[in-house]
Amino acid sequence: MIYGSGMLELGMTFSLEQLVLDNDIIAMERKAMEGIEVNDKTLCVDAIKEVGVGNDFIGHQTTMDNIDLASDPLVFNRFMLGDWRAAGFKDAATAAHDVVVDVLKNHKVKPIDADVLAKLEAITKEADQAYLKKAAREENE
Repeated sequence: MIYGSGMLELGMTFSLEQLVLDNDIIAMERKAMEGIEVNDKTLCVDAIKEVGVGNDFIGHQTTMDNIDLASDPLVFNRFMLGDWRAAGFKDAATAAHDVVVDVLKNHKVKPIDADVLAKLEAITKEADQAYLKKAAREENE
């Protein structure tokens, strides 16, 4: 269980931007927990043969093609520094704020199914009645 998404200051403050950042981190953790597929493609055997041991694989096309296999974050990017600068220097906090603005403006909430809503209301009513009954007993003691 992951607790505290979006929280700052030991939970005294909540930030929608922090929630978006935490969501990216949680998604990356979940992806890592799925495990890593190991085969000739994911090991990039052909690229190793082409580039050679001890040489630079980071700039090889295979690396770029497979970079999102580990995860595909929404706000954290994997640009090289020059590409990041060319794209406008947007840091993760700014990207998260852009997501928040977009969600608040455009997200449409899917209504709860009527049967599910009825069950939730029944559970709430039962809990309220149990609480009131207990409070009345304690008051009479």
